[in-house]
Amino acid sequence: MTDRPLLLLDVDGPLNPFGARIWRPRGYVTRRVHPANWSARQKPGSRRLRRGLRIRLNPAHGQRLLGLPYELAWATTWMHEANEMIGPVIGLPRDLPVIEFDNLFTEDPDGLYWKTRRVLEWAAGRPFVWVDDMITDLDVRHVAEHHDTAALLLRIDPRRGLREEEFTELERWARAL
Repeated sequence: MTDRPLLLLDVDGPLNPFGARIWRPRGYVTRRVHPANWSARQKPGSRRLRRGLRIRLNPAHGQRLLGLPYELAWATTWMHEANEMIGPVIGLPRDLPVIEFDNLFTEDPDGLYWKTRRVLEWAAGRPFVWVDDMITDLDVRHVAEHHDTAALLLRIDPRRGLREEEFTELERWARAL
């Protein structure tokens, strides 16, 4: 553990701009993979399951992320599979810490995004940035009310993924600490 703030990474949306359905963004590569969570929700023997989940990743993102003054960790439904299937494609180490979610897609009684409470618990009072495409204003308010140190919840457009403006914001926020 370091004194650097945490950068908690979601895969789908920020790193895999799944909302860009028709075109592949410049600099991205396409892969077909079979993550366990996704595979379990497919019809056995289906064409979709045989083909695998299409993801688009930018190999330059790993170097950019590693160059930021943060301690990186995964905050994604991919959990440990992010170290196996995502990290190597974009140039991240295969041993990043992983937030383990045991409440996948469970509705929160207060309407929060189902990841929010676990992210706060895992951050354990450390400053953090969480990049995800599903963050809402309700989550931002909840974190502000229940986290005593600096936190930035950065919602990423799943049609665009992480772009230069978000990297600039990540650098600016870390310098401002």
